[in-house]
Amino acid sequence: MIKVDTVKVSLPLKKKFVISRGEASVKHNLLTVLNNRYSGEAAGSVYYGPSMEEIQADIERGITFLSDKKEIDQHTLEELNELEIHPAAKSALIAMTLNFISGETNRYPWEILGIGSPVGIKNSVTISIDSPEKVKEAIANSELPIIKLKLGSDYDPEIILSLKDISDKEIRVDANGAWSCERAEEMIHALSLSGVRVIEQPTDIVSVKEWPHLKAKNEDIELILDEGVATLDDYNSFAEYVDGVNIKMVKSGGIIEAIRIASKARQDGKKVMLGCMVESSVGIAQSVYMSSLGDYYDLDGPQLLDEDIASGISYDRESIAVDREIIGGPKLKRDVIEKYIED
Repeated sequence: MIKVDTVKVSLPLKKKFVISRGEASVKHNLLTVLNNRYSGEAAGSVYYGPSMEEIQADIERGITFLSDKKEIDQHTLEELNELEIHPAAKSALIAMTLNFISGETNRYPWEILGIGSPVGIKNSVTISIDSPEKVKEAIANSELPIIKLKLGSDYDPEIILSLKDISDKEIRVDANGAWSCERAEEMIHALSLSGVRVIEQPTDIVSVKEWPHLKAKNEDIELILDEGVATLDDYNSFAEYVDGVNIKMVKSGGIIEAIRIASKARQDGKKVMLGCMVESSVGIAQSVYMSSLGDYYDLDGPQLLDEDIASGISYDRESIAVDREIIGGPKLKRDVIEKYIED
C-alpha cells in the first residue's frame, strides 16, 4: 500500500533572484512524499508558471494513477513519463517513484536506470541581473571558480566589457532569450573578446535557426538551447542549429525523458548542460543522478536558498557530492521544512 502526501513550501532566498523575465525573493514549490520517506519536488518557473494550483491538480492525477498500481517498478517510471500532465508535476512524481524503487530494492537510483555514477560534478553559481557595480562586486567576491552570469538588461555592454579583467574565473552567460538577433550578434562578439565561450539562450526560441549566423566566425563559442526543449522531439527540431542543450527536469518531466535527450545530444556531438530551477536538493537530485551524461552543471538551486530542506547531496565550493546513503533519495529535514510549510 502506498500513501502520497503533498506539501506546499515557501522557500526564502538568500538574495532576490532576477532574470530578464522575472524575479523572486521567495520560491513557492510543492513536495510529494511517498510513505513519509521518498520525495520529489515540483518547482514552477518565476516567469512561465504554472501556478501551484495547476501543479497540485496534475499531481493528484498522478497520485490516482499510482494508487491503482499493484506493483511499482521501473516500468512504472515509463508509464508516468507518458502521463499527460504538466512536466513540473510529472518530474516530482517520477523523482518520488524512482527514490521509492531505490529504497525498496536497496539500489542507487542511477543503477536502476543503467547509467554511470555521479562523480566529478563541477557546478556553476548564478549571479542574477543587477547594476554593473553590484555584478562586478559579486563576481569578485565569489569564492567559486565557475560563474553563470545572467544578462538581458541595458547594462549588458558595460558588464561584458568588465569581464576582460577577470582571469581567475570561468564565466558563462545566460541571456534568457532577451536579445534580438541584431543585439545578440553584437553581444556574442563582445563576449568572445572577453573570453566567454558558453552562452545560453541568446535569443527567443523563434530565432534559433539564426544562431549559426550569430556566431559568425567565433567557432569557440557554444550556444546552448534552453527554452522550448521539453522532449526528445523538441530537441530533434532544433539540434542542427545549436551547440548544446540545457536539460531541466521540470521541463522534460523528469529523468526518463531527460536521459533520452542527453543520450541523443551526446550521440550528435552536442554539449549537455544539466540545469535547475530555484529548488532544493530534492529537486536537483534527478539531475545529479544522471550527471554522468552532462558536460556542464548549473545546479545551484539549493545554494540560492536560505536553507536546504534535505540532506544527501552536498556542496563544497564548486563540487557537488552524493552521500553514500543516498539510496532512497535525499532525506527531508523535518525541522527545517516545518518553518516553511504553507497553510
